Amino acid sequence: MPTEITRKLFTVDEFYSMFDAGILDRESRLELIEGEIFEMSGPGPLHVACVNRATTVLTPALVGKAIVSIQNPLRLSNYSEPQPDIVLLKPREDYYASERFSPEDTFMVIEVSDTSFLHDLNRKLPLYARAGVPEVWIEDLVGGMILVYRDRRGENYETSRVFHRGDSISPAAFPETAFRVDDLIGPASVLS
Repeated sequence: MPTEITRKLFTVDEFYSMFDAGILDRESRLELIEGEIFEMSGPGPLHVACVNRATTVLTPALVGKAIVSIQNPLRLSNYSEPQPDIVLLKPREDYYASERFSPEDTFMVIEVSDTSFLHDLNRKLPLYARAGVPEVWIEDLVGGMILVYRDRRGENYETSRVFHRGDSISPAAFPETAFRVDDLIGPASVLS
């Protein structure tokens, strides 16, 4: 009689225990998504430049309003802890030194996608919605646009908009603060 093969899904605590035990290398770029460990590709120069651009633009504009956290883990559930490229966090005096941040602490998440676009869109976006992240931006570097998702309902966002170079965009939490798409993802000539 055939038997089913079961997969072992890891919890966030087990994931960290594997680092502590030396099973996983702390220097490796790993994410835990729905209990599975994913190795992220190393960021290329364009990806790094866009994260640096966004950090340079967002940080001064949001001083005192939000903490701009770069490539740090965001615990979504007991089985998922991705490392978004940027998370805008609610301000806290201790800068989250006493505990890891969670969706309740976030204003929004930004994923910078050059090679990971489909993974970010199809795998991570529903997780962010399910966990309660209020807004997600996906910077599509190949397409030269930013996809914005808001108004979370279950595993989906009811509102999705696309912003292209030449457009301006504001986070829902800070509608008075606008950013140019070009300043976040760079000019079209960068991809040439």
